[in-house]
Amino acid sequence: MTPAIRHVPVLGPSGFTDVATCEWGPRTGPAVLCLHGLTRNARDFDVLAQALAREGHRVVAVDMPGRGRSAWLANPFEYGYPLYLAAAASVIARLDVERLAVVGTSMGGLIGMMLAAQTGTPVARLVVNDVGPFIPKAALERIMAYIGLDPRFPTLARLEAALRQVHAPFGRLSDAQWQHLAIHGAAPVAGGWRLHYDPAIAKPLAAQPPADVVLWPVWDRIACPTLVLRGSESDLLLPETAREMTARGAAAAAGQVRVVEIAGCGHAPALMADDQVALLRGFLAG
Repeated sequence: MTPAIRHVPVLGPSGFTDVATCEWGPRTGPAVLCLHGLTRNARDFDVLAQALAREGHRVVAVDMPGRGRSAWLANPFEYGYPLYLAAAASVIARLDVERLAVVGTSMGGLIGMMLAAQTGTPVARLVVNDVGPFIPKAALERIMAYIGLDPRFPTLARLEAALRQVHAPFGRLSDAQWQHLAIHGAAPVAGGWRLHYDPAIAKPLAAQPPADVVLWPVWDRIACPTLVLRGSESDLLLPETAREMTARGAAAAAGQVRVVEIAGCGHAPALMADDQVALLRGFLAG
């Protein structure tokens, strides 16, 4: 099932930027917005989206600015959550729905949390994949060690090998699934391939020393049913953070937060395994 590719003009600090989306399923189905991680792209959600589309959902995954088919920014210091929230809000407006679910991995999970915490939010259900309102400095330092380097690869196979190493915490994936991530995570350049994102996304992060990220005030305002996935070996969503997410905030007070630990994964479960897809299908079905 090949997704429909659409483009949305998103207004940022320096004018409009082009944001690409991938869409599966009937346009009249319950809407699910999928938001990827820091260096990833919309096609990470192909397996999940196809499964949900077969059940009648309308699934839209976004290439955030600087990733995949979306435009790169002239000013890299505009890469950040204000623009990512504007992109998500523009896509939601295009969907013409009153309520929707959001599935977010890592950075996408933080965007989902920020959307769900807003007054008058249209987010009715939220899936947060291996991220939370506390992110330890050590995990950020690990991520900063590989983003922004802009490596080049003579063959797609070499790029795939690099992805397998860097993203080994995604869990046990089939050869076909690694190939899928490589094909859609690569862009051709003279003499080979490069990763399909603007390496300058690292500049705003590198401009200040790494420090713990604390977003509990955001989490406390989320009131919708929320499913939190945690890779059992994750260094980004710590066990104590996941436990606290079930004990504080509006959704937790209403008994609406569930944490599920995914065995054999670190940061972050790829949402490609049958059991992970089934878990999300059940939650999104309500």
